[in-house]
Amino acid sequence: MLTLYGIPNCDTVKKARAWLNARGIAYQFHDYKKQGLDESRLRAWVDELGWDALLNRRGTTWRRLPDAVREGIDETTAIQLMLEQPSIIRRPLLDTGESRHLGFSETQYEELLR
Repeated sequence: MLTLYGIPNCDTVKKARAWLNARGIAYQFHDYKKQGLDESRLRAWVDELGWDALLNRRGTTWRRLPDAVREGIDETTAIQLMLEQPSIIRRPLLDTGESRHLGFSETQYEELLR
């Protein structure tokens, strides 16, 4: 079973969900804001994808952070920040069970889910 991680009001998450639904692809949706995220799962993602790739520097959550936090970010502080404010994790994150994929593009999803 596929799992799509994100927040429901994110436009990119909405596009990914619509794409999956239109093709009848079964998946489970994990809402970071309601369901949270455990540290062991996040650390596994960091090991696989890298903390820098997981950190969404384009969103309002990032822009609202104090300059000192943004400038001093490293793996440890990034993980803590993502656990405290999961909205700062780049989304969606698609977990196929074998691998994890960040963001959404129709081409990427078509190749992954053939």
